[in-house]
Amino acid sequence: MTETDTSLGYEQARDELIEVVRKLEAGGTSLEDSLALWERGEELARVCRHWLEGARARLDSALAAREAGDTPADGDGGAEEDEG
Repeated sequence: MTETDTSLGYEQARDELIEVVRKLEAGGTSLEDSLALWERGEELARVCRHWLEGARARLDSALAAREAGDTPADGDGGAEEDEG
């Protein structure tokens, strides 16, 4: 990934990737432009994958901590206590 790509958020990368796919599907571009779009799409897909893998790791870590009993005693963060 390039330095610019690492600064992209997931939503930005996803939206740009959608636009790249639209342009490729529409056709009408030169072979050189199509290849450049394809390469950009691959970069954007890597950025999205990076963000998603990071989110998966955070979820796995949170679930493992919960299963190990590292969460508060009530287990739900006190949501039921706020009713009154």
